[in-house]
Amino acid sequence: MRVCFTVWQEPQGKARPKFAKRGRYVTVRTPEKTRAYEKSIREAYLQQCGNQTCLEGGSVEMKVTAYFKIPKSASKNKRQAMLLGEIRPTKKPDADNILKAVADALNGVAYKDDACVVKMDVEKFYADVGRIDVVVGSF
Repeated sequence: MRVCFTVWQEPQGKARPKFAKRGRYVTVRTPEKTRAYEKSIREAYLQQCGNQTCLEGGSVEMKVTAYFKIPKSASKNKRQAMLLGEIRPTKKPDADNILKAVADALNGVAYKDDACVVKMDVEKFYADVGRIDVVVGSF
């Protein structure tokens, strides 16, 4: 079974955790911006796919396609090349950080744990509106 959904936000990467030392203890926390972004991914999944958690157990594959908004400074020719995929984004966030944010957000929602994800694919493109298209399936 495969499920597809779209997150209508500019793609973001998973930020590095923050460490704080309190006496003898070290606390680790995920930055608020990353937590809010992961929450919006979970909400998009639940809203568009319902409560389909039938991807429990077994192997899971994931495809993430990130679309970045075209800069306003791009000329008409450059804009057209970006829309056709001839020019691809080589800017931050890194593709692996985008994938990590999506995989962590879907933990316990689309699948039991992201350890069962055995195949991942991520691509970056330009578009008129920033978004992320996600396909998750079991095989």
